Amino acid sequence: METGGSLVQAIRKPTLTPKAIIHQKFGSKASYTVEEVEEPTQNGCPGLAILQKGPCLYRCSLDLPDFTVVSGSFKKKKDAEQSAAQIALEKLGINLSADSPTAEEAWRELIARVKYIFSNEFLSALHPLSSHFKAALRRVGDLNASVPASVIAICDGKLNNLCKIINPTVESHPLLVLSYIMRAAAGLPELVVGAEGQLSIWRKDPYPPNVIESSISQQSDVAESITIMAIYIPCSPEKAVEPVILNISSTGYYFDVIAQILGLSDANMVLVSRTIGKASSETRFYFAAPKSYPLDMSSDLLNAIVVPFGGPLNARASSLCGQDIYGDSILASIGYTWKGQDIFHEDVTLQSYYRMLISKIPSGVYKLSREAILAAELPLTFTTKTNWKGSFPREILSSFCRQYRLLEPVFCVSSIPLKVSSELSRSNNKPGVSESADQEREYTNENESVDVDPKLVVSGSSFTCEIKIYSKCQDLILECAPNVLYKKQNDAVQSASLKVLSWLNAYLKDIDMSLEKEKQLANVFDIKFYRQIFFKEVVKCLSVCNCQHNETLGRKEPELNGVVENDASYINIEGTDSDLCPSNGSLLCVCYSVSLVTKGELQKELLESIEEFEFEMGTGAVIPCLEAVVSQMSVGQSACFYTELPPEDLVLAAAKDLANALAFLTSPCCLEYSIILLQVTEPPEDRMEQALFNPPLSKQRVEYAVQQIQEFCATSLVDFGCGSGSLLESLLEYPTSLETIAGVDISQKSLSRAAKVLHSKLVMKSDFDAPCRSIKSAILFDGSITDFDSRLCGFDLATCLEVIEHMEEEQASLFGDIVLSSFRPRILIVSTPNYEYNVVLQKSNLTSHEDDPEEKIQSQSCKFRNHDHKFEWTREQFQHWASELAVRHKYRVEFSGVGGVVDLEPGFPSQIAVFRRVFLPEDADGLKDEDSVWQYKVIWEWNRSM
Repeated sequence: METGGSLVQAIRKPTLTPKAIIHQKFGSKASYTVEEVEEPTQNGCPGLAILQKGPCLYRCSLDLPDFTVVSGSFKKKKDAEQSAAQIALEKLGINLSADSPTAEEAWRELIARVKYIFSNEFLSALHPLSSHFKAALRRVGDLNASVPASVIAICDGKLNNLCKIINPTVESHPLLVLSYIMRAAAGLPELVVGAEGQLSIWRKDPYPPNVIESSISQQSDVAESITIMAIYIPCSPEKAVEPVILNISSTGYYFDVIAQILGLSDANMVLVSRTIGKASSETRFYFAAPKSYPLDMSSDLLNAIVVPFGGPLNARASSLCGQDIYGDSILASIGYTWKGQDIFHEDVTLQSYYRMLISKIPSGVYKLSREAILAAELPLTFTTKTNWKGSFPREILSSFCRQYRLLEPVFCVSSIPLKVSSELSRSNNKPGVSESADQEREYTNENESVDVDPKLVVSGSSFTCEIKIYSKCQDLILECAPNVLYKKQNDAVQSASLKVLSWLNAYLKDIDMSLEKEKQLANVFDIKFYRQIFFKEVVKCLSVCNCQHNETLGRKEPELNGVVENDASYINIEGTDSDLCPSNGSLLCVCYSVSLVTKGELQKELLESIEEFEFEMGTGAVIPCLEAVVSQMSVGQSACFYTELPPEDLVLAAAKDLANALAFLTSPCCLEYSIILLQVTEPPEDRMEQALFNPPLSKQRVEYAVQQIQEFCATSLVDFGCGSGSLLESLLEYPTSLETIAGVDISQKSLSRAAKVLHSKLVMKSDFDAPCRSIKSAILFDGSITDFDSRLCGFDLATCLEVIEHMEEEQASLFGDIVLSSFRPRILIVSTPNYEYNVVLQKSNLTSHEDDPEEKIQSQSCKFRNHDHKFEWTREQFQHWASELAVRHKYRVEFSGVGGVVDLEPGFPSQIAVFRRVFLPEDADGLKDEDSVWQYKVIWEWNRSM
C-alpha cells in the first residue's frame, strides 16, 4: 500500500479498555457476574461504639473458558468489571499499552477488517452489518449485493476505532471514514469491487449458494410491510419540517425506500449521520451525497482533509446533529441491532423532533427531565436534595457533553482543612461562602459520586470543585474554577456543574454578544473558555442556523400582538385566603395546566398539565411569571392568567396534538395558565436565618457561649442535645479555659458524626498553639436529656441551644427541672426561637396579643420556623417558663439573645436565658456513692493522655 507520506507521527490514540480487549478476544464466552459485598468500614474514629454502615461496594467475577478471576471491591459496578478484566489480561500476559496499535498497524488492521466483513463467515455472524448484507442480497438488478459504504461506516465500531487511530480528525469529520473504507477496498481488488465515484462496495465473486441459503433461511418467510414515521427536514429554511411515512417491506432494503423519498435513484449514494442522542439510539439523519463525492485517494492518511461538498448546508439538521448535513434530509430511527435479524424501528414524530431540538440547551434538558416544558426552568442555585427536582446539574452537564460529542467532563475535587477554609472564607468574604443548610445537606448517589483521595479528606474539611471540558481530540474547551467552599463534596460538584450550565445557557442564547459582555459573563460564572475551539465544537452549527437557538430557545421578550390586554400581572385569583402563603425558600406543590387560546372565539388547545408539580420558591426553578403569580396566592386558591407566546419550539415540544397546535399558531393566540396552590412547606429555620443574618445565628450563639466560658473561666462543659456536635466542634476553634467537654443526644447517627469531627480535630490539632490544646478529655453519650445520669453532675457550664422547641412543652419543662435539680451546673444557657420574630422572617402577620397564648400558638403552628418544632414561645412565655424554673431550683436567671437589639421590637430572633446557680452554705457538689446513676451509654470517649 502506498500512503504518500510517513505514518510515523505523534498522534493521540484511543486506548481500549480492559473489558473491550476481553470482548475482542473472547466475545460472548466472557461472562461477568457482579455481586454486592460488605466489608469492614474504616470510620477514622477509634473508640466509636456505633456500628458503621459502609458504602455499597461491588465485586466482579469474570469467567473465561480456561479460568476465572475475581476483582477487588469498588463503589461502581463498571469499575469492578474493568478490574476483573484487567486481572484476566495480566494472567493472559497481555500488556494494555502494547495492545494499542500504531497508525501503520491500524491501517493494516483496517484492510483486514474490510476483508473479514466481506468473507463468507461474516455473513452468518450476529452483527448489525451482516443484516445489511443479507438485505442487500435481496436488492434487484445491478444493486444486488451492493452495500453502501456509509452503512459499513456506521455499523462497525471496530472499523471506526481503527480510523480514529489512523487520523484523530475523523472524530470531527466522520465522513472521512468513507474515504478510508473505499481506499481499503481498493487495496483488496481480488475480493471486492468499488466503482469509481460510487460510495458502494460489493464482492467480486458471489457468495456460495449454501452460504446464501443458510443466511436467508434465518429471515422471516412472511412478507410484511412496516410503517415507520420519520421527519423530513428540507434544506431551505423557508420550507416547513414535515412528517413522512416510510413503508418498509420485510423482503426489501430500507435504504432504497429512504433514497426514493430523497429523490435518489441509487441508495448507494445515501449518506448517514452519526446517532442523535444516546449512543444506543438508532436515530440518524439520512441525506444525499453529491454526484461526485471527493475521495482523496492520493494524499497521505494522517493529513487527509475534508473537501467541501459544494452543496447547500442543511442548517436545521446540522444544528441538531452536530455534524454537517447537506441538502434535504430525513430523520428516522431504524436499523439492525446485535440482538436479532429483524429491523429495529421507532417512530420519530414532530414532537420528538422539537424535543430533540430543545435538548441542545441545558435548560431544555432540565425542562424535559421534569416533563414541564412550559413551566420549569433550570434553577439558579443547587438547593437541598429534597428541593431539587429533575436531573441533577452534573447529569445535565454530562448529557450536554454527549450531545456535542465532547469528552465526559472532568471533575477535580479538592479537600481543604477547616482551619484553612475558614481563613479563605473570611478573606474572600463572598456571599456564596457560607455554612447554610444548602451546603450542609447529605447526598449520596452512585451515579453522582466523585472520587477524592482519601488521604486528602479530613472530617470537617471544606471542598471546592474545578471542572474541565475537552473535545474528543482532547483539546481543552472550557474550565470553571469557582472560588466557593462547601462542607459537602457533592455540593461542590453539583454547584460547579450548575455554574457551567448557567453560563452555557446564557452564552448559547446570545452567541453574537460583544467581547466585553462575553468577558463579563465569564467572570460572573468563574468560566475560562477557549473561544476558537468552543466555537468549532459547540457553536458552529448554531451559528450557521442564523442563531436559531438564540431566537427559539432563549427567553426573548414575548409579543402578544393584541391577544390580551394585560401582561401576566393581570391575574384572576379565586378562593378563600387560608393565610398559608409561600415565601422565599418554601417548597411549593401546585397543580397546573397550560393551553393555547385564540383571540375572539377563545378556543383552547391543552398543551401541558401536571397534577402535582413541586418547586422551591426563589430559586428560579419556574418561569418568572408563574412564580410571580404563585407568590400572591395562598394554599387552596386557584389562579388563571395569560402570557405571551414563548418560543415556538417550546410550544410544539409540549403539544400533545401537533396538527392542532400548528393550526392555533397560524392565528393570534397566547398561553393560558391555570394553577391551584396545593401545599406550602416552609423553609428550614437555618435557611431563613441565613438570608437575614451575617454571621449566621448559629455562629452568634457559639460566640455567646464562648463569652460566658471566658467570663466564668469554666473548665467543663456539657451540651444537652448536642446533635452532630456543631457547638462542641465550633468551641475547639476558640482559645478557652475548657478542659472537659461532653455531649448528650438521642440520635446515634448525629453522635457518630460528632465523634468523627471531634476526634479529627482533637487528634490533628495537637500543636501547642492550637486553640483546643487545653482540652484534656471529651465524651459523647447516647441518652435522653430528660433522664438523669450522675456522670454529668457538677459541670461548670451546660448548654441547650435551639433544642427544647423540638420537644413537647411538657418535656421541655421536665428537662428544666431535671437539669437544675439533679445535674445542677453552675451555669445553664438555654436558647430557643422567639416566636414574635417570625413576622420578620416570614413576612406574616401574628395573631392578636389579646388572644389566648395557647390558642395563638396552635393557630399559628404553620408559621413555626421549622416543621419539626413542637412549639415556639413568645418572649413573655419564655421568660415565664425560665423564671419559674429559677425560683423553684435556687438559680438566678438573666435574659438576652442574639441577632438583634434588646430594645428593638420584636426582640431577638434567638432568645437566651442564662441560669446562674445560687450557692448556699448547705449545698454539696459531690454525690454519694448510692446516688450514682448511669442511664446513658458512652458512644465515644477521648483522653489526651491516651
